[in-house]
Amino acid sequence: MKHRKLNMDTNARKALFSNLTAAVLTHEQIKVTLPRAKELRTFVDNMITLGKKGQLNNRRQALAFLRDNEVVSKLFSTLAERYKDRNGGYTRVLKAGIRYGDCAPMAIVELVDRDVNAKGAKDLARVAAERAAAAEVEKANAEAK
Repeated sequence: MKHRKLNMDTNARKALFSNLTAAVLTHEQIKVTLPRAKELRTFVDNMITLGKKGQLNNRRQALAFLRDNEVVSKLFSTLAERYKDRNGGYTRVLKAGIRYGDCAPMAIVELVDRDVNAKGAKDLARVAAERAAAAEVEKANAEAK
């Protein structure tokens, strides 16, 4: 009994932890339930260890688990460089109270020495691009009138 089952079948559990691991590596901080957070630590730490090794086979293993090229490239470049001198313990689990709807204990999973600007950076870039496009359309409409 290596891992918690979390009342899911195997495929759902693998997909859950793959997606949560990719989210932690992308945003460097996420909020999940406490049992999921405690299990997630092992998956994130294993992925960062693969990134630090940096071999082609390690990259293929990470890609097979994460299924996202952007996350794997960040893992093998930015995160591997950041944690090259650390011997494990790349994640931190902080208790974050209870969820209002069902009183589930919540926790924040974050990378140690995380980049504060990484959380939501992709969304900020997307919103800025949408605003620029909307401004261009408004300008074109004003010129047409």
